[in-house]
Amino acid sequence: MKNHKKILVVGESCYDIFVYCNSLRLAPDIPVPILEIVEETENPGMAKNVERNVKALYKLCDIVTNTNWRKVTKIRYMHHRTNQGFFRVDADHTMKRINVRQLPLKKYDIIAISDYNKGFLTKEDMQYICEHHDCVFVDTKKPVGAFLRRAKFIKINAYEYDRSWPIAKDIARKIICTKGEHGANFKGKMYPVERIETKDSSGAGDSFFAALLVRYAETGNIEDAIRFANICTTQVVQQRGVSVIHKPTLSEINKK
Repeated sequence: MKNHKKILVVGESCYDIFVYCNSLRLAPDIPVPILEIVEETENPGMAKNVERNVKALYKLCDIVTNTNWRKVTKIRYMHHRTNQGFFRVDADHTMKRINVRQLPLKKYDIIAISDYNKGFLTKEDMQYICEHHDCVFVDTKKPVGAFLRRAKFIKINAYEYDRSWPIAKDIARKIICTKGEHGANFKGKMYPVERIETKDSSGAGDSFFAALLVRYAETGNIEDAIRFANICTTQVVQQRGVSVIHKPTLSEINKK
């Protein structure tokens, strides 16, 4: 394994369930569609989805997450043919806060915080991790602020970027902002993606983050890592549900 860098993912996890349905008529008593279940799929979600995507490309990865993750569910009801969502049901999204001072941070070369803002990690916890390790990647649903000043890189999407505004200059230069079909922006430079038809963007942010971590562990070059992450994310959004990255071919990588 190139460079033998070890990655630790820290964050909360859930269980993703996709229920694919047909709907042929409306209920006679209330104006809602009657759903006929065709099939269901399940997969680990949130931080566990980051972990499984990292491990699809790179084996040196551990995770610290909530032990009750299988009970923390996101159930999406989707139209079987078109993949149009009907609704989502979240259950039991409460979890115990981790004691970050017990984390074996020094055993790892890269710490990846996958924060879904469910109570597993506070701002103070994230700040502690960033201050006690010199290579921390952060993907967070919290508005970005001074608590991430010591992070190495911060991956957020355009919505999360806008709700964090204004952002201090020393933090802004660490931000990799993903912008869907347009690609990603880092330090004012756009890294475009191939134009494709998106079937499902569920889990795309996790896949981008995972690929970013892997490529940076292999090369130490963040620009190369962003381009690689774009390639991998383009893969997964063409699949239904939450899919796992497959390693891009050399020709796919060289096309970037």
